[in-house]
Amino acid sequence: MSKTATSRYDVAEHLRTPEEMAAYLEASFEEANGDAAFIAKALGDIARAKGMSQVARDAGLSRESLYKALSGERVPGFDTILKIVSALGLKLHAEAAH
Repeated sequence: MSKTATSRYDVAEHLRTPEEMAAYLEASFEEANGDAAFIAKALGDIARAKGMSQVARDAGLSRESLYKALSGERVPGFDTILKIVSALGLKLHAEAAH
């Protein structure tokens, strides 16, 4: 019997369009259950798909700061989140919860 080779799944490789990125972030909001670090990690996935260096420049952050903020190991400040979301070309919106 032959062995099956597996590789690590990287969602960033599948986020190609702004619409896919927005849908991924929206799904992450729904799955996060109030876990801000989970949302930060999802933003990190999107940033990797767009290119961390470019996102860092557009957000006015160093690459190192961006990696730390989006590692999922810490909760970045809301001001940082807003800069990153804008640099990603995304918008946050609210709707009434039912």
